[in-house]
Amino acid sequence: MNTLRSANMPNPLLPIRISNLRLIKGDRAVLAGVNLMIDEPGITVFMGPNGAGKTLLLRCLHGLINPDQGQITLGDLTVADSRDQQAMVFQHPVLLRRTALQNLAFAAPGIARSEPQRLIEALESVHLADRADQPARMLSGGEQQRLALARALLSKPALLLLDEATASLDPASVQVIEALVKAQSTQGTKVILVSHDQGQARRLADDVVFISAGQAAERSPANQFFIAPQTPAAKAYLAGELLL
Repeated sequence: MNTLRSANMPNPLLPIRISNLRLIKGDRAVLAGVNLMIDEPGITVFMGPNGAGKTLLLRCLHGLINPDQGQITLGDLTVADSRDQQAMVFQHPVLLRRTALQNLAFAAPGIARSEPQRLIEALESVHLADRADQPARMLSGGEQQRLALARALLSKPALLLLDEATASLDPASVQVIEALVKAQSTQGTKVILVSHDQGQARRLADDVVFISAGQAAERSPANQFFIAPQTPAAKAYLAGELLL
């Protein structure tokens, strides 16, 4: 059974090294030789224009896409060997035709058998305890995403990946999700999230990786990125200009 991680415990999936990662779609390199090392705990935000490769890179980290070239290591592990220490929350959650509580029990049968109270606590953490017996697919969009996050966190992952997890959600759900992500980070989980929301990135990010044209164009501490971005593309992006 996983134990609660703390900020003082070394994260087994750090550093994350991405070397010359390439992914070809048709005649185009959608990931065009990504080189990146993420070696610090906390929250890393992937930012960049639509089509830059942010989500594809996140999916490669989680092993959902196999790149055509290059290598990813997480600590001393390959992507495949690290999967049981990762969790991912997608922009559009996929939930079973079961109640909210049953969705959690299906995702963590061992916990459901030995520590069923943890499932209730997980629902409480996302303000859904009163929805335990409701069909998950009948919840609002924000409630569904909160349930998806609770499900992801049951395994106490060393790496939590979020792909636009709060896009188009109500402010109350965004607040709950951001607070839980922050808390998980302080417990030692490495968080990498994709976001177009500059306000959210300013609130959450310890560092920012700016993805442009299929490459990691720059990485810097969040306060430095928002005050003095290093590349013309990042400056244009933060200024709200269209990047083609």
